[in-house]
Parts: sequence; structure tokens; C-alpha cells
Amino acid sequence: MACNPRPNNPFRWFDSSPEVIQMVAMLYVRFPLSLRNVEYLAFERGIDICHETVRLRVNWFGPMFASKIRSRRVQSMRQNTERR
Repeated sequence: MACNPRPNNPFRWFDSSPEVIQMVAMLYVRFPLSLRNVEYLAFERGIDICHETVRLRVNWFGPMFASKIRSRRVQSMRQNTERR
């Protein structure tokens, strides 16, 4: 009996949607904001999240988002050098 492998989704263990996790992590990493400031900004957008949850999500998903951003930058730099 063959077992169907589950898709490798890093967000499957969390209650929040991937969009919310990405928004919160990117706000914290991209702008000079404190964890509580990110909590307040999310609350203004209708998302009730604790500052400690923000810290945990940034620690968990931050490296993944950073590697995606780096790979996009490298791809765009390579495309720009090929055009010259």
C-alpha cells in the first residue's frame, strides 16, 4: 500500500494564514519597527496577534523569506548583466 506524501508546506502547523504570517514577518524585518509596533499595525488591520507570536514567526520564517528575497535579487542582477 503506497503512502501519499504530504506536500511540504511550512505553514501547515500554524493557525494563521500564510499571508498574515508573511505580512507580519516582512513588516518586522523590512522596517525599523518593534515587535509591539508590528502587533499594533496588525491589530489596526483587523489581525489580533501577540507580539510574542510575531517574534516566533519571524524567527521561524525569517530565514526562508530572506533566502527568497536573495534569490530574486541575484536573478535580477544576472538578467541586468546579460542585457548589457
